[in-house]
Amino acid sequence: MKNYTVDKIRNVAFLGHGGSGKTTLTESLLYTTKVTKRMGKVDDGNTVSDYDKEEINRKFSIGASVIPIEWQDHKYNFLDTPGYFDFVGDVFSALRVSGGAVILIDASSGIEVGTEKAWNFTEKRDMPKIVFINKMDKDNVSYVKLIKELKDTFGKKIAPFCIPIGDGENFNGFVNVVDEIGRVFNGTECVDAPIPEDMLPRVKPIRDMLIEAVAESDEELMMKYFEGEAFTTEEIHEGLRRGVISGEIVPVLVGSAEKRIGIHTLMSMIFDYMPTPLDMNEGIYKGIEPDSEVEIERKVSDTEPLSALVFKTMVDPFVGKISIFKVYSGVMKKDLEVLNANKDQKEKIGSLFLLRGKEQLECDRVVAGDIGATAKLQYTETGDTLCDKDHPIKYAGINLPKPALFLAVEPKSKGDEEKINSSLHRLIDEDPSFCVERNLETKQTLIGGQGTIQIQVITSKLKNIFSVEVVLEDPKVAYREAIKGVATVQGKHKKQSGGAGQFGDIHVKFEPTSEAFVFEEKIFGGSVPRQYIPAVEKGLQESCEKGILAGFPVVNLKATLLDGSYHPVDSSEMAFKLAAHLAFKKGMENAQPILLEPIMHVEIYVPDEFMGDIMGDMNRRRGRILGMEQDEMGYQKVIAEAPQSEMFVYATDLRSMTQARGWFSMKVERYEEVPMQIAVKVIEQSKRENEK
Repeated sequence: MKNYTVDKIRNVAFLGHGGSGKTTLTESLLYTTKVTKRMGKVDDGNTVSDYDKEEINRKFSIGASVIPIEWQDHKYNFLDTPGYFDFVGDVFSALRVSGGAVILIDASSGIEVGTEKAWNFTEKRDMPKIVFINKMDKDNVSYVKLIKELKDTFGKKIAPFCIPIGDGENFNGFVNVVDEIGRVFNGTECVDAPIPEDMLPRVKPIRDMLIEAVAESDEELMMKYFEGEAFTTEEIHEGLRRGVISGEIVPVLVGSAEKRIGIHTLMSMIFDYMPTPLDMNEGIYKGIEPDSEVEIERKVSDTEPLSALVFKTMVDPFVGKISIFKVYSGVMKKDLEVLNANKDQKEKIGSLFLLRGKEQLECDRVVAGDIGATAKLQYTETGDTLCDKDHPIKYAGINLPKPALFLAVEPKSKGDEEKINSSLHRLIDEDPSFCVERNLETKQTLIGGQGTIQIQVITSKLKNIFSVEVVLEDPKVAYREAIKGVATVQGKHKKQSGGAGQFGDIHVKFEPTSEAFVFEEKIFGGSVPRQYIPAVEKGLQESCEKGILAGFPVVNLKATLLDGSYHPVDSSEMAFKLAAHLAFKKGMENAQPILLEPIMHVEIYVPDEFMGDIMGDMNRRRGRILGMEQDEMGYQKVIAEAPQSEMFVYATDLRSMTQARGWFSMKVERYEEVPMQIAVKVIEQSKRENEK
């Protein structure tokens, strides 16, 4: 593949609901541009972009793939993204480096949740987009209904650029409203054809609407429009391009990726209306100088100092780690030493290549605006900036979603713990949208991800790539113990067994406090010598590590040493520490011990129609609704509190309740007393586990 200048490059992401045909469209583009000799099929597991074993087995994309294609002396980097919401991290990574997007819709399904999410993702980024209604050859498809649904959902930006010829199985082409020409499928490809006479009344009003949009894009064109002069083809394309790039116009195209209907028109529209890297951000990217954190800029130009962002990492069992990057400025070359601005480490660029799925296309350089890859970087991770050593710059990383579902992972075979941890951290390199945490209190290793499918894929990769099997369990809750009452007790340790004895005697008052642990002493007359008081405090602190109810740590405890006695020969620090243990146990028993549970602060984002379900469900989880406010995307933001023990599978339940439209975040807010009936069960369960 030859090198292209920045003005001849398009970086375009394919978005849409799972099953809308993104991977099939990619195959169609590869075949149409003669990159491949036959079209692969998702069901057959032989597509270029779904090459991972998990993707082949599951028959859907789990990671974004870069598919470079050459057409009409231009280069197109298509990024085929996953449609399943568990893998939204790769969608965000792809959007970070894309100039525009094609949102696919299954014509028989209409607007789905994935369509809405894709639209919202691009709207938040002010990203130009094209809507491609795929699978127009399916039965029971109504184009008029689809356009109405699009306009009702997404507003006046929706602009039909094509009208289908024929319905269902009889769909065999369309009218290109912009260029006023028909495109008909002849069995092997689409060819130009006259517009059917009966369709002319439908074409004119839509074309008039587009011409009006062209007039609104420029003052000179507006004057020309009012004076009744016709626009040239170049003026129409340029006016529409301005509207698409500004986000005021979203073209709607029709076709069938499987039958390759509408593929040339889609490519032409991407060529005409999608931005080059020079069109994005006015050709300028902002970052910071790593040391001073002063804002600096780079122009999208080969003559500027090198800067690139790594937006995806792949772990290849043979090649090792592959880093995929977009060059923002300068030129990335072989054997170049660059600076990783995030890690402040130098990296050597060895091999340099372009990726098409898993195929590596060797190259000697990657220019500004283009996407390339390199292998075996030592320090670099997804989101890192690679730059010129003498002109350092650091770009903002990739804003990945926080994990919403956590499960505990246990080895199937004893002794595999270390292997599991090292394997999981290698997989994090590939998919940083999941995380691994070690809960020192519950002694569990937790995997956090977007949903059950993502976590299943991770465990499947552990088995197939790293030969280690695991079992998934619900995480344990890190309960606490405390007291509600006040008790003053004696702790006396006395032991005489020949030779030197042991003697320690203390009187301690226990009471609740807002702090984790408070120790006070009010000793008069030296009843407990000064040198033994630290031993009493230490003994009480050690005792707090394991409460009397279920062995959970004790918090919010104040202990006041009031009195005691000692033996001039038999007393020691150890004796007073043991006396403190005895006093602690008695004091906890007499001061109304209680079990505390973590309460989570939860922020839930849902459309209005699901508010009733959300509030009812939160009540069933022993939760409390604290407030509601309108979100910028028109969603309701529900602020609530709920016990952690009720929230472990909330990610899955929320997805079911809201048809996958809702999302949430949560964090530990504080600890509260567990209701008696639940506390009894927790204590019994804990005692059973401790007996094992």
